[in-house]
Amino acid sequence: MKKSQAYRYLAVVIVLLVGAGTALAAKISTSGSSTTKRTARKVNESNRTQARISRLRHSRRLGYTRRSRRRHRYYERFTANSFATSDLTSGDFNAGEDPVVRQAAIDALGNMNGTVVAIDPTNGRILAMVNQKLALSEGGTPCSTIKLSVGLAALSEGIITRNTPVKIGPRAYMTLTEALAKSNNLYFEALGRKLGFERVHRYATQFGLGELAGYNIEGEHLGVYPDEELDAKLGGVGRMCSFGDGISMTPLQLGAMVAAMANGGTLYYLQHPTSPEEILNFQPKVKRTLEIANYLPEMSDGMAAAVQYGTARPLRVNFSEEQILGKTGTCSNSGTRYGWFASYANTSYGRIVTVVFLEGGRPTYGPKAAEIAGRACTIIASSPLKTLLRKRERLPLASLNKLY
Repeated sequence: MKKSQAYRYLAVVIVLLVGAGTALAAKISTSGSSTTKRTARKVNESNRTQARISRLRHSRRLGYTRRSRRRHRYYERFTANSFATSDLTSGDFNAGEDPVVRQAAIDALGNMNGTVVAIDPTNGRILAMVNQKLALSEGGTPCSTIKLSVGLAALSEGIITRNTPVKIGPRAYMTLTEALAKSNNLYFEALGRKLGFERVHRYATQFGLGELAGYNIEGEHLGVYPDEELDAKLGGVGRMCSFGDGISMTPLQLGAMVAAMANGGTLYYLQHPTSPEEILNFQPKVKRTLEIANYLPEMSDGMAAAVQYGTARPLRVNFSEEQILGKTGTCSNSGTRYGWFASYANTSYGRIVTVVFLEGGRPTYGPKAAEIAGRACTIIASSPLKTLLRKRERLPLASLNKLY
């Protein structure tokens, strides 16, 4: 092959190689541009995917909110002291009290800031009143003990029986027995709204709230039951029937009402003898008769359940010899926490009504009051007074008074 032909072939090859390289570069450039263009393209999800993304975003927001709430949890601050710093019995007039019951109440209360009142439900006599300054004061918010009055009112009006299911949630119902045992607020709020303020007020005053419970007891203050319903913004009649908001109740008022429940419906004036002579001349004084006898079995199941497995079960830590019927109450007002418990023994003798009312801070609450009542029951049950109580049913009042 001639040299000139070789140069021509070489030139053709070079031209072909250069052309192929340019085409390849153009292809790569075009492909890169296409890729960039596809990346910038908007993606349209299906309706199902969009709904799922929305749910996920919502759940994340809720999760963050819950964590935030846990970090900023609110703690109620109390300014009152749950424990006594001085002798609570100083100034008490006890010459006409039962010495065994009084000592049991003192020992059971210990150093807790509160009062214990023991009442004979068969005649209204106050057997013991420890820390009389507090017992005779205007008291405080009744908390969940107001549910006794509300329950009796609803039974009397035929709104419920012990087995009537009352709606407390979208798919939740509760009966009177369970509501008393667990002190369910939603249940009694529903009863309060069903009754209405006028009927709630009428029954409460009939049971002795809002009036003096004692007969010529020096220093007794009046608990107040308002004539108007609590403002709706504050919970209205429902809140009054679950927490007792807007109401002031004294230990004596609660004791008189529970004594009427223990004896079948007789509301006595409470009397506090202050000397042996007053004991000897003691005569019961009836305030009025309550038409509640038919409804007491309906209430007693729930009150027994409260002690057996409900809010008052700490009582059984100290006392399980007899069945006790009771109701607790816990709430607070203006930096002071209240703990209530009212009870009586379900026996044919010695149905002493016991009311424990505590004031203080965080250690003060209804179950603690129930524990104190159980301690008092244990002390009394182990004393000679138990034998005396059995005799009470068979002795005339004049002979009974001589035993003290």
